[in-house]
Amino acid sequence: MLITLKFWKWVTPKNVSFVILMLHFCVIFGQQKVIVIDPGHGGKDTGAIGKNKVQEKDVVLKIAKEIIRLNETLLNDKFDMYSTRYKDTLISLSDRSRLAKSLNAHVYVSLHCNASNPSSKGMDVYVHKSNTNEENLKKSIAMGLSILKESTLKLGFKKRAIQFANFQVLRENIVFRPTILIEMGFVTNSDEADYFLKPKNIGAMALAILMGLYNYLNYVL
Repeated sequence: MLITLKFWKWVTPKNVSFVILMLHFCVIFGQQKVIVIDPGHGGKDTGAIGKNKVQEKDVVLKIAKEIIRLNETLLNDKFDMYSTRYKDTLISLSDRSRLAKSLNAHVYVSLHCNASNPSSKGMDVYVHKSNTNEENLKKSIAMGLSILKESTLKLGFKKRAIQFANFQVLRENIVFRPTILIEMGFVTNSDEADYFLKPKNIGAMALAILMGLYNYLNYVL
């Protein structure tokens, strides 16, 4: 049983390249860790469509926004957080990676929902099996395990696995920073699709991911 528990808002596909270019002329001060949250899909790319017409692009955007809000309100802006999109727009995979590079992000977290047969359930974390940066690979796995621990123990989601994949956002970011792609449950599973229909559960998942990041960044980096 599942337990219930900034800048970029005006970016559009037309101006994202300009905004990224402007970042090259910015100097970021302070000791805050820079985190890029990447809600997958958007716009005409809905991602997976599950039970009750739940769309992946909507779920991940709501969770990304809530992670950033909780960082501000609960952690008093402990982290310098950015999202690759703040509204229902489609940003290219390359531009998502370019944003992280321009910000010199410490970590990159891509948010997705899974889809399969109706009986499949649980959370996965994907990392890129890099042959060029073994240190970032180890850190990516540690970050993924920290988030899985928070999400599965406290929310009741089934812990599936850390898996390897050659997804573009993983491949383009692993050279520079620890990078993961989270599959936050299956929208094709009735229980997990229904879970994401409730705002309090969006908040619960966002908090679990944020605390997983908090634990990882405090004790690993």
